Amino acid sequence: MGFSKQNLQSLVQVAVDNGASDVHIRMGEAPAFRIRGELIPVQTKAFAQDDILDLLGILLNENLTAEHIEKLAETDGSYEIENLCRLRFNSFRFSGKTGIVLRIVSMKIPSIAELGLPPVIKSIANRRRGLVMVTGATGSGKSTTLASMIDHINETRGCHIVTIEDPVEYLHPQKKSKISQREVGRDTVDFNSALRSALRQDPDVILIGEMRDPETVAIALKAAETGHAVFSTVHTTDAISTIGRIISMFPPEEQNEVRKRLSENLTAIVSQRMLKAINKKKVVIAQEVMINNQGVKECIMGKEPLSRINTIIAQGRTPDGEGSQTFDQHIINLYERGVISKETALSAATSQTDFMKKMVVD
Repeated sequence: MGFSKQNLQSLVQVAVDNGASDVHIRMGEAPAFRIRGELIPVQTKAFAQDDILDLLGILLNENLTAEHIEKLAETDGSYEIENLCRLRFNSFRFSGKTGIVLRIVSMKIPSIAELGLPPVIKSIANRRRGLVMVTGATGSGKSTTLASMIDHINETRGCHIVTIEDPVEYLHPQKKSKISQREVGRDTVDFNSALRSALRQDPDVILIGEMRDPETVAIALKAAETGHAVFSTVHTTDAISTIGRIISMFPPEEQNEVRKRLSENLTAIVSQRMLKAINKKKVVIAQEVMINNQGVKECIMGKEPLSRINTIIAQGRTPDGEGSQTFDQHIINLYERGVISKETALSAATSQTDFMKKMVVD
C-alpha cells in the first residue's frame, strides 16, 4: 500500500500540532519537522522511493514513474489540504536521491496584532503610495508579515490589490477590496510580464513576491512613482544591506539615477528575524523598521554614508520620531516584556557589549 493523501494529511496534521514550520522528506530517511528553528526527526518509518513517487504525484496531481522523478531536478508548487493548511513545496535531487520540503502556510491570515508586530507596521500598510520592502533570511516570516499587511488593507480600504507570487501562499478572501492573486506559471509567464501588465489593471496596491532582478526593481519603482503602493521582499538582513543590494543590481552608469528614484519613492524597509520565545511552542519576530525621511534620503543619495542610517533609525523610536526602531531596540523591548530570555536577547543582539550597556542605561 503506497503513500496516500490520507497519509499526507496525517503527517502534516502532526506537524501543525507541534508548531512546525516545515516538513523535510528525503528518500531513505524518516521525515523531520522544523520546530522553532531546529530540525527534529520524526519517529516513523523511512520514505522509500515509491513513497516519494506517490507523494510527488499527489502534490503535482500527476501519475509519476521512476523515470519521471529522475528528470525532475527541482520543482516548486503549492497544495491545499482542506480545512488544515496550504503547503508550499519544493522537490530536488541530491546524491542520486529525491528530497521534498513542505512549507506549512496557515489557512488563516494572522493579523498584525496577532503577530506581535509594532504599531508602525499598520501605519506603513496605510500609506497610499511608495515602495515597502520586507527583508530577512529564508524562513524569517516575510511572507506572513506581508500577508498581514495586505489583509489589513483588505479590511479597511475599497481598492484593487494585485499580487504576483511564485507560488501563491496565503489565499486572501474578498473583503472590502478586490484581490487578484496571480501565480507565476499558472496565471502569468513570469514576474516581469505580470508586473508590466499590472500597471494596466487599475491597481491601487501591488504585491511582488520577490525583488529578483533590476527589471523588477525598475518596474516597481515606476509603479510607486505613478501613485501605487508597492510591497515586496528581498533576501537581505537589514535596511543598509537592502539599499546596497538594490543599487548594486544596476550598472555603475545607472546607479545615481536609481539612488534618486529610490530616495524619492521608498516608504519603508522592514527587516526581521525569528527568535525563540520563552513559551517553548512559539517563535517571535524581531524587527528593524526604517522609515524613509530626509536623513535617510541623504544617505541613499550618497550625500551621507549609509552607515548613518542606523543612528537615524534609532532616533525614530523617540516620542518625536516616526516609529522606526533598530533590531536591538526591539529585542530589548521583547526581553523587558518577558517574551524572550536574556540568553536569546544577547545571542540576537547586533553587539553584545553595546546591548548590555543599553540594558543597563534603560
